[in-house]
Amino acid sequence: MTAELSFEEARAELERIVSDLESGRADLEEAVRLWERGEELYRHCVGKLDAAQGTIEELGRRADAVKPEP
Repeated sequence: MTAELSFEEARAELERIVSDLESGRADLEEAVRLWERGEELYRHCVGKLDAAQGTIEELGRRADAVKPEP
C-alpha cells in the first residue's frame, strides 16, 4: 500500500503518526503499530527523496555535457 502513496501523502500520514505518538493517547499496542507504520512511511519517503536526488544529478550531468561551443 505504501508504494502507491506519493511523497506528500506519505509525509502527511507520517506527520499524523508522530502527532498521535507525541500526544501519549495511544495504548502500547497502538503505539507499536503506529511506530511500525511510521518506519514504513519513513523508508518510503527516503526512497522517493533518493530517487529525486538521482534524477536531479543526472539532469545536471546532461546539462554539463551539452555546453555550447564558444
